[in-house]
Amino acid sequence: MSASTKLSTAVKALCLIAEDNNSPKTSTVISTRTGVNASKLRMLLSMLAKSGIVNSGKGSKGGFILNKDPKDIHLQEIYCSIEDRKAFHLDVQKFLGHHLSIPVQINNYFLDLFAEIQVDIEDKMKKISLQSIIDKLEK
Repeated sequence: MSASTKLSTAVKALCLIAEDNNSPKTSTVISTRTGVNASKLRMLLSMLAKSGIVNSGKGSKGGFILNKDPKDIHLQEIYCSIEDRKAFHLDVQKFLGHHLSIPVQINNYFLDLFAEIQVDIEDKMKKISLQSIIDKLEK
């Protein structure tokens, strides 16, 4: 699953959970309402639980609830909870040992560029709360 798909899926699930945060939602309910595969949802929700964005309960009254107010949950926090690598990634391993200087120079150029872009993306995501997304969806 790509980074953008994971982020979109996680936000869909969190928006649904936020609708009535007093009533825990199971992955099956979230899957049915969002159209996202339940096993993929469980994987993402477990990552969100590990980072403290949601709490998960077991048993007949179990499910997922938000651990924070939606205004205090930002896209950057969600993104960092579910991603193990950056949005822009360059695998330079295949060029190691290559004796031409041009591929190394190009790799270094793109590594620096991607690092700058990643900072810009994460700074922008820090300014977008789950609540602001919910508000836009309600309009």
